[in-house]
Amino acid sequence: MTDHVARVVAQWEAARPDLDPSPQGIIGRLHRIALRLTDELVAVYAQHGLGEGEFDVLATLRRQGPPYALTPGDLAAQTMVTSGAVTKRVDRCLSQGWVTRQVSADDGRGRVIALTDAGHALIDAAFTDHMANEHRLLAHFGATDRRTLERLLRTWAEDLGL
Repeated sequence: MTDHVARVVAQWEAARPDLDPSPQGIIGRLHRIALRLTDELVAVYAQHGLGEGEFDVLATLRRQGPPYALTPGDLAAQTMVTSGAVTKRVDRCLSQGWVTRQVSADDGRGRVIALTDAGHALIDAAFTDHMANEHRLLAHFGATDRRTLERLLRTWAEDLGL
């Protein structure tokens, strides 16, 4: 059975035989897969009462190791979103009691965002389920194919400056 992207490529081959539409076979599928993967990932976060942004904040703090804290600027840099987006995400986490906003011990004018015990427990549970979900999503591939795909995507991401 021909997939949607293959039909689109074939249509462009017929409509514009002067062009090579074969990149759409890769980029179109990657785009469709990324959208589907986002839905699959967000569904697991939701099982824990988290949105994508809250999961990102809690996971970023958790992977820092003790004391599980970052400045808002460092949090923005490590989550690759704007400082305004970090503020909104942190505010949602604060309202749930998953993080605290404290005065920095190094700079009395600065702030530090830190995981609470509740936030730590929540992200540990959510991340366990997240990893099981990602393994499920990649179960189609053997170890060699996974390593090859990871290498190809890493190289491509580096070439794109990501």
